[in-house]
Amino acid sequence: MTVTDPIADMLTRIRNAMMVEHSVVDMPSSKLKVAVARILKDEGYIENYRVVERSEQPRYRLVIYLKYVGERRERRSVITGIERVSKPGRRVYTRANEIPWVRSGMGIAILSTPKGVLTGQQARRLGVGGEILCYVW
Repeated sequence: MTVTDPIADMLTRIRNAMMVEHSVVDMPSSKLKVAVARILKDEGYIENYRVVERSEQPRYRLVIYLKYVGERRERRSVITGIERVSKPGRRVYTRANEIPWVRSGMGIAILSTPKGVLTGQQARRLGVGGEILCYVW
């Protein structure tokens, strides 16, 4: 099955796994998805991630280990919300000086820039703009 928007599919899989409190979610891998997972890990939103090679199709799978806080009954996901911004039907681009603050700085914006996939903070520091992929808080 082909997916029109692989990043939206990735975010939806993460959102659905968090709702039922799964500790692991896997999906077909791509360089862009791995870059987004790397940012989520660096910012502390997920425990870890890894790319697994398999013999059947799709050849590579991205496995994400979700992060939770609290004890058994009060267990909550570290990711409160995750939202796709730029979509195939409506691309959203921004300049370096117009990168939005997510939840007044409590969340992050993930951008695809000429310097690679970066958080909004990193893009501001480097002075580059790009396509806003998603918001995470």
